Amino acid sequence: MAEKILLSSTYFPPINYLSIVSRADKIFIEKEENYLKQTYRNRCLILTANGPSSLSVPVLSGSSIKSPVRDIKIDYSKRWQQVHIRALISSYKSSAFFEYYFEDFEKIIKRKPAFLIDLNSNTLETTMRIIGISKAIEYTNIFEQYSESANDFRKSISPKKNIPGNPSQKEYYQVFSYRFGFVSGLSILDLIFNVGPDSLSYLSENY
Repeated sequence: MAEKILLSSTYFPPINYLSIVSRADKIFIEKEENYLKQTYRNRCLILTANGPSSLSVPVLSGSSIKSPVRDIKIDYSKRWQQVHIRALISSYKSSAFFEYYFEDFEKIIKRKPAFLIDLNSNTLETTMRIIGISKAIEYTNIFEQYSESANDFRKSISPKKNIPGNPSQKEYYQVFSYRFGFVSGLSILDLIFNVGPDSLSYLSENY
């Protein structure tokens, strides 16, 4: 992959996001762009007993209107932390590696950083450590205009596009595959809970 890639800040990133990170030489996370709703910046997608479900981190009202991502504050008046923790337990408690990794993710969710970008940094650093991706992450100091460059993934990695450029994601075992078949486009949480220490091999071989 090219030397430098540009990504948006995300909450427990989708699987293809980590695949891109694993193959990049230099990784920049955009923190100067204006915050966008309905994106992975404050949400992730997991597979529940009722199908794919989005976990969203609420942000303070008014802080998201033409505000850079670095200034977005989390709204702790809502009980989103308890909701997310319960959802992970309900969805993945029977997965092969739940007991190995759940506490790591629970600790992140229970922390109370003021800013969304700090929460997202924690989720990225922890998932990288668990998977075994050892790379430095840098953050932008000025906003770079969006481009169609193959190295700019800020718009292409989107809930609306599922898995950009890779509609045929290779299957792996999922807890509810007997009910829904294989569901693509999920958070890295799904891969880690189901595949565990083979997650890095999966990312390397299937993207």
